[in-house]
Amino acid sequence: MEKIEDKNRQQEEEQVVNPWEVSAKEGGKIDYDKLIDKFGCQRLDQSFVDRVQRLTCRPPHVFLRRGIFFAHRDFNDILDAYERGEKFYLYTGRGPSSEALHLGHLIPFMFTKYLQDAFKVPLVIQLTDDEKCMWKNLSVEESQRLARENAKDIIACGFDISKTFIFSDFDYVGGAFYKNMVKVAKCVTYNKVVGIFGFTGEDHIGKVSFPPVQAVPSFPSSFPHLFSGKDNLRCLIPCAIDQDPYFRMTRDVAPRIGYHKPALIESLFFPALQGETGKMSASDPNSAIYVTDSAKDIKHKVNKHAFTGGQESIEKHRQYGANLEVDIPIKYLNFFLEDDAELEHIKKEYGAGRMLTGEVKKRLTEVLTELVERHRRARAAVTDEMVDAFMAVRPLPNMFD
Repeated sequence: MEKIEDKNRQQEEEQVVNPWEVSAKEGGKIDYDKLIDKFGCQRLDQSFVDRVQRLTCRPPHVFLRRGIFFAHRDFNDILDAYERGEKFYLYTGRGPSSEALHLGHLIPFMFTKYLQDAFKVPLVIQLTDDEKCMWKNLSVEESQRLARENAKDIIACGFDISKTFIFSDFDYVGGAFYKNMVKVAKCVTYNKVVGIFGFTGEDHIGKVSFPPVQAVPSFPSSFPHLFSGKDNLRCLIPCAIDQDPYFRMTRDVAPRIGYHKPALIESLFFPALQGETGKMSASDPNSAIYVTDSAKDIKHKVNKHAFTGGQESIEKHRQYGANLEVDIPIKYLNFFLEDDAELEHIKKEYGAGRMLTGEVKKRLTEVLTELVERHRRARAAVTDEMVDAFMAVRPLPNMFD
């Protein structure tokens, strides 16, 4: 027993993954196999990718076919139900702590848009302005302002307004939503929430009381204007795997208060430019590419800060090739270069030393610049009136069409 505890303690020291901190042991990277074992989720294998393609009659998203969304909880149940003709809804969210999103923030929204389009289902997007007010020491007013600014970036991802409801906690929490929060809160002991989230005696009670707020969008009755009489509707949550603790708690409680357990499909972290020891951070501008970065900014960040697996001299690089396992430009291209054949060609040539680091960085800069410019144009077209329309409490009569 002591050996097991020592092993677990050593793993804990090596990497920290929770909703507020992601870091690996210095010089290392996140061990996703250990994370799956610790959290108790399952690997998303090729059979799921093939099944999604068959059910939706469209090519699987690049994030799915390349294993970027790599783990799940009960995704098979969602697909089984869908195959029987039963619909579901999507739920994802954003904690608005910064003026602009970085590329890591876009990952779940890009994938969620694909899921919405492929399965033709409604979506609720939670903006946890209350959470960021408590964790980031922002004022209520600043948290609300950031929520609206971030909503513009989310809308710019192309969501269908006839199937999408965006809400901020400060504006929406109450009524049926709050009733579900109370039901969840009664089922989770203080010891349980400390065990899941690691709260200490120094944390204020706002933090301890927050988890039910993120839990209850998983339940259709939290949205009576959307899902009245549909309490049996299933929920699928696309998110990064650091959000898993919230939904382990939610899944434990759901059957006790009469709901399906929400299903999850979970992604790898989008690494910082400096390497894979953690994820991109809004608190370190040089670790991230922002959707507000200019072409010049992107080129500078990639050339100066992107950690590479190339050798220290051209001669050695030609001889030994690049270490693709640690190369950040290759990892970024794996996320955002759509063309599978081109990506494999770059990996082969770079790994063999026939392509140089500068050439790979140049291609990455082109890919990221195009992505950011496209997003910037879409965001510029989002007006305050559009934000109001997405956030209006209203029925979505055609949400399953």
